Amino acid sequence: MVEQPGYDALAEAYDEAFPSGYVSAVERHAVGAFADELLAAGLSGPVVDVGCGTGHVTADLASRGLDVVGVDPSEGMLAIARRRYPSLRWVQGDALPSTLSGSSFGGVLARFSLIHVPPDEVPVVLAAWVARLAPGGLVLVAFQCADDGEPPVVEFDHKVAPAWRWHPDAMASTLEAVGLQERWRLVTQRDAVRRFADCHLVASSS
Repeated sequence: MVEQPGYDALAEAYDEAFPSGYVSAVERHAVGAFADELLAAGLSGPVVDVGCGTGHVTADLASRGLDVVGVDPSEGMLAIARRRYPSLRWVQGDALPSTLSGSSFGGVLARFSLIHVPPDEVPVVLAAWVARLAPGGLVLVAFQCADDGEPPVVEFDHKVAPAWRWHPDAMASTLEAVGLQERWRLVTQRDAVRRFADCHLVASSS
C-alpha cells in the first residue's frame, strides 16, 4: 500500500462520507466478531489497523477492549484521526509492519486497504504479517469481490487510487499459501450503496 496523495486531498470529504467508518451494520458486526475472537483467545493486542483512514474503526476496536494502533500512508487521514482520538496510537506507514515497534501482534485488520496493493505484492505483505503474528493470531481482510466467471483478481476504477477486486476463494488461497488458515468469511451482496459484493474474511496463524 504505497502513499496515496489522493487520500490526503479527500481526507475531510472521506470523513464526512463515512462518519462511523462503516457502510452498514453488517460490516460493524463482522469487525465485532473479529474483536470477540481475539479477546476470547487472549489476544488483546497489539492489533494493527492497516489503512486505518480517519480512525473510526480503530477507535471501535479500542472501545471493545483491544490494544490497537492505526497505520495509514495518508498524513491527511491521520491528522483527522489524531485530532478526534488523541489517546490512541497512530503511525504513518504502509501495509508492511516494518515501521511498527514490538515483536509480535495479536491481530491485523485490513479493511479495504489491501485492495490498493498490486496483486503480485500481496503475498509479500501477508508473509510480513505472518512473521509478526503471535501463535493463533488473527487477520481480517475486507475487499470488493471479483464475480464468478471473472478472473480471480480484477482491477477496477476506484475513485482515489489503483485498486483490485479479489474473488474470496482467491484471497483465501493466497492467505493459505503464507500460512493463514481461513476461519470464516462474510459476503455482502451489491446493492444501492455497493457497486460490487464485498467480503470480510478472517484467517488465523498456526
